Amino acid sequence: MFKVLGVDHIGIAVKDLAEVGAFWETLGLASTGEETVAEQKVTTGFYPTPNGSEIELLVATEDSSPIAKFIEKNGGRGGIQHIALLVDDLEAALADLKAKGVRLIDEKPRKGAGGKMIAFIHPKATHGVLLELCQPIK
Repeated sequence: MFKVLGVDHIGIAVKDLAEVGAFWETLGLASTGEETVAEQKVTTGFYPTPNGSEIELLVATEDSSPIAKFIEKNGGRGGIQHIALLVDDLEAALADLKAKGVRLIDEKPRKGAGGKMIAFIHPKATHGVLLELCQPIK
């Protein structure tokens, strides 16, 4: 059995990290820097909030990136692309959800940004929300 520990971050697809990041800075949030995840064809920028959750800005590094496709489907605009939940045991979460018949995008954890292992649940299983489960790399 696994536990959801809280909302880890909200992922927002953007076209320009610097431009959109400047807005989040006007709210008093500071970037922890940028990180490219080549396997996902994305560069991310995290903006932590005082309660520990983060805003994750995602920009595509290739036209075939899921982020580029999201922006294209969204009329060329960015927007909320996913919500990530922190779990205590990602492998147990995936096994439990699979056993319950939940449709998964990732059946095994993979390396994501921010020092975390990640896996996505298909939006058809969550009534339209792309849900990411994550756990810090040990």
